[in-house]
Formats: sequence, structure tokens, C-alpha cells
Amino acid sequence: MDTTPRSVTRLIEEFHRLPGIGPKTAQRLTFYLLRAPQAQVEGLSEAIHDLREKITTCSICQNIAESNPCSICGDESRDHSLICVVEEPLDLVAIERTREFKGVYHVLHGAISPVEGIGPEDLRIKELLERVRAGRVQEILLATNPNLEGEATAMYIERLIKPLGIRLTRLARGLPVGGDLEYADEVTLTRALEGRREV
Repeated sequence: MDTTPRSVTRLIEEFHRLPGIGPKTAQRLTFYLLRAPQAQVEGLSEAIHDLREKITTCSICQNIAESNPCSICGDESRDHSLICVVEEPLDLVAIERTREFKGVYHVLHGAISPVEGIGPEDLRIKELLERVRAGRVQEILLATNPNLEGEATAMYIERLIKPLGIRLTRLARGLPVGGDLEYADEVTLTRALEGRREV
């Protein structure tokens, strides 16, 4: 007979659903929160609530934001003729950490992956094409991850953009093949940005 209160079991189950959280870690987090000061638990609860209530998607770049347009798209000091295409919001964060890129972004929210049932129509490619056709864009920097899915996505976008006469570049190969942008250090990303090439 299980003597663990249902509310405790439920929180353990919810933590366990998160990526990278195993059953033991889920238990540790739950029991930590049982001992934590009330203010800390309420702060966590409010942060989770705010995440769902206040976060929206920028109608221009498709990044997550608290305003629309986001702070990057609304910044006129940035080069709006240069768009860096990334797979996920975390990739954008990684590139921004280098403080080297002065253009704007477009977040695809994934990569083409037939194995996972993700096709081009599941990504924000249509919105990218609309931005390009609006006429202000001069260069697209394809910064998808250097793995099979990222390469397939970049090639697909390249086939759509090239006929439009827009300059296409790709991050230089300073990044490890099979790696993810979010785990790259600032120096590697800076070199990759500086060494981008025509495709």
C-alpha cells in the first residue's frame, strides 16, 4: 500500500515528464519543495504561471517574447536586411551571447525530420518566405544545427530562397558535426559567424 500523499505523487509525476528529469531527481525536487520556504515555492509557481500567461510569439521572427514585435525586431539599430535562421529560441540565445551578430533572426521551431514526422509544413518556413518577399532582406544566414536534420532543413530553405536572388550564407564549420548550437561556446560561435560562407 502506497502511503505517499496523492499531491506529492502527482508533483513527482509532473517533474518526471520534463526532459532530463529521471524518477530520482523528480523525487528530490518534490521533497526539496516540501521543505522550502513558502515564498520560494510561491515564486516558482508564479514564474511557471507567468511563462504560460505572458509569453507570446513575435509575429515577425517567430521567437518567444513578452512583446510583439520582440525587442530584437523592434530595434532599428540592428541590420534588418540580414536574417539569421535558427532552429530553436535557444539557438538564438547562443548566437546573441557572442555579441557579434548585428542582424535579426527567424526561428523555425524545429528541423525537418521524417523519422519524427516533422516536415517543412510543420516549421515557420512560410513566414520566412513572406519576410523575404517583403523586399528588405539582402542576406539569409542559415544557422541550423550541423546534423542530418539541420542540413536537410538548410538545403530545403536554400532551394526556396536561391531563385529569389537573395544572398545565402551558412555558418562556418567551427561547430562540431552532430552538435547543437545551444551547447557551443562563445568563441566557437564567434568564429563560425565571422567565417560564414556563400551557399
